[in-house]
Amino acid sequence: MPMNHSWPVRCRGRVKRERTSTLALPTLTPEQRADALAKAAEARKARSELLAQIKSGERTIASVLGKAKDDKTIGKTKVAALLKAVPGLGAVKVAALLEQAGIDPDRRAAGLGDRQRSALIDALN
Repeated sequence: MPMNHSWPVRCRGRVKRERTSTLALPTLTPEQRADALAKAAEARKARSELLAQIKSGERTIASVLGKAKDDKTIGKTKVAALLKAVPGLGAVKVAALLEQAGIDPDRRAAGLGDRQRSALIDALN
């Protein structure tokens, strides 16, 4: 496996280079690539529609988080992105809410536990 050198890292006063490995991506046929691109575009469109519905008030964050385990679109969306779509919540308030509820900022909605979900909903109410 080929190793690439990347950015320098300080260790005991000396500059060392951290090693990272690179893996070859599978070769896709043009047809497979087109299918994958179409599927990704469809997922992005569905996520943007979901966020627009939250922003407009059509859907509440509690109902969305309740369906996170069943709905792939909701489940793969980051919790921080869902919260930022709520009117009145910006990056700073969202970060504070996530920290208060003990949720990692990179957590996706399907990865929330029952306690985390209820803590988040309680903090919003």
